[in-house]
Amino acid sequence: MNRIFSKYFTVVALGVLVAGGCARKDLVKKEELTAPAATVLNAEAPAGTDSSDQAAIEEQAVKETPVGGRPADNAGKSLAQELALENIFFDFDSYLLSPAARDALTRNAREIKGKSGVKFRIEGHCDERGSDEYNLALGEKRGKAALEYLVTLGVPAERLSVISYGKEKPAVPGSDEASWAKNRRDEFVVTAQ
Repeated sequence: MNRIFSKYFTVVALGVLVAGGCARKDLVKKEELTAPAATVLNAEAPAGTDSSDQAAIEEQAVKETPVGGRPADNAGKSLAQELALENIFFDFDSYLLSPAARDALTRNAREIKGKSGVKFRIEGHCDERGSDEYNLALGEKRGKAALEYLVTLGVPAERLSVISYGKEKPAVPGSDEASWAKNRRDEFVVTAQ
C-alpha cells in the first residue's frame, strides 16, 4: 500500500513540476514592436499655442515614441489620460473587483465605448511581495478580471488586450502598506487607433 502511494505521489509531483515549469511562457504577452498610431495624440500643446504649433508638437511626439509604443517622458498626455481612464486597485493577494473598482470600470467603459476603433491594453500590476512567477500570474488574473467586466458592460473584447507586469513596474517606491496598495493595480493604455 505504501509503495502504491509513493508511486502515485511521485507521478503527481512530477506532473506538477513539469506543468509549473511550462506555465510562465503564457503569462506575459509580447508587446507590439512598433509604435501605435495613437501616439500622435500623446502630445499636449503648452498654453498659448495655435493649431499649427500643435501639429508640429504631435509630429515630434511620434518621432520621440520609442519601439514598444511607450511615449517618451516629455511627449505629453496620452489618449488614455485624455479620456480620463481610471486605474483600478486590488486588495492584497486578490484579483476580485471591489465595488470602487467596478464603479471605475463602469466610467472607463463609457469612455472606451465613446472612442470606437481605439484599442486598449489593460496592464496588471502587483506589489513587491511574492515571487516573480506568482506576481506575473496574479497580474494576468487582475487584467483579465477587468477585461471580463468591461465586456459585460458592452465593450467589444477585440478592442481589449491584457498584459501582466507583475511587480516589475511599481507606481510608487516603498515597502509599506500605503505604497503596496498603490502598486496593486490595473492601468489602461491606448495601443492603436
